[in-house]
Amino acid sequence: MRTDLIAAFVKLFGSNSVRAPHDFEAGVAGVVVEPASLDQLGEVIRKCERDRMALVPLGACRTLRYLRCAPVEVGISLSAMAQVISYEPDDMTVVAGAGMTLGALDAVLGAHGQHLPVDPPAPDRTRIGALLAAAQSGPLRLSAGAVRDFLIGVQFAGHGGHSVRGGGRVVKNVAGYDLMKVMIGSFGTLGIITEATFKVRPLPEVHAAVLGYYTSFADAFAAGFRLHDALPLLYLELTSPGARTPMTRAGNYLLAAGVGGNRHDADYLIGEIRKVIADATVLEGADATALYRAVRDVELPGAALTMQLSVLPRELPSCLDAAGLHFRAHVGSGVAQVAFDGVDGVSAAAALRSAAARARGHARVLSIGPELRGAVPFFDQPPAGAMKLMRGLKTAFDPAGVFNPGCFVGGL
Repeated sequence: MRTDLIAAFVKLFGSNSVRAPHDFEAGVAGVVVEPASLDQLGEVIRKCERDRMALVPLGACRTLRYLRCAPVEVGISLSAMAQVISYEPDDMTVVAGAGMTLGALDAVLGAHGQHLPVDPPAPDRTRIGALLAAAQSGPLRLSAGAVRDFLIGVQFAGHGGHSVRGGGRVVKNVAGYDLMKVMIGSFGTLGIITEATFKVRPLPEVHAAVLGYYTSFADAFAAGFRLHDALPLLYLELTSPGARTPMTRAGNYLLAAGVGGNRHDADYLIGEIRKVIADATVLEGADATALYRAVRDVELPGAALTMQLSVLPRELPSCLDAAGLHFRAHVGSGVAQVAFDGVDGVSAAAALRSAAARARGHARVLSIGPELRGAVPFFDQPPAGAMKLMRGLKTAFDPAGVFNPGCFVGGL
């Protein structure tokens, strides 16, 4: 906590908008400013640029607490900008402030039988800004796609405190950039997302989950690929025996297939899944919803290092088939979260990254213990050409170098 910074910002913005950091925020920023408007946020940015102070947008700090080895001067919380700005159920579009949580947004949409089918773990702790900045997703990416597939407009505060819009609600993107794609996955290094416009979808009439248990890693993946190749599923999740869910059985891999639609569609899909999964367990209604939330929020055994693997779906087994790995895999999407338990984290990370590179994919850190900080890079190192382009973007969007410096690929 920086008492001098707190006093300086209280003098500018008043005590209601400035506070000491809480919990994980203490390892990220010295003071937290909670602007109540775009104008106030612009003032904070201009002060940071004048005084050469780094600033970082704060969500729940679930990623930032691992990305940052030392706190920067200023953290920005958009908790005061956490409302639905515009919602047209008939048009199936919604505009939300970046400080709103995904859980709160889906509660508003759910009252109209709609939802935003982007489902990272713990939606009640995932703010819209963090959803975009960290490009988060979950099991529904199999059927619905990633957050970029639903974002139709974005607003962010950038260099000079200027507010910039891209996509929906404007005629065109500025300067030739596709601002939505630029901001997604930028980890707050180009500006602070303040508002997002999404297209939304209706909730399925019927939702069911079909479960299968396997003692063999190979058999579990084989069944998963058969289902993925044959059927339009909502999600298809495979968890290792060490992963913790209410439906876990000791020593078994759990394969969970989600189906949705009208009653006829759901019954047909359940019947087809039964042809692949012997002794399938079928859940519907509240039980299916509870199972879905469990696989969405699955807990991997505590470890000093967890990583996310992204490869072609068929390459997942070869990358994951190693001793000491606990994992949750989005089978049809080629994405898995991996925990290393009781192994050398440095060599384990290198081995997973080598496997991902052979599969023409990549792996990045999700969480890392203090003993491994600095020894395991958070991101893969990209080719020189890609790094040059990213440096150019960073210079164009953040010439003062104040937005979350050092927290992106290649130390940007």
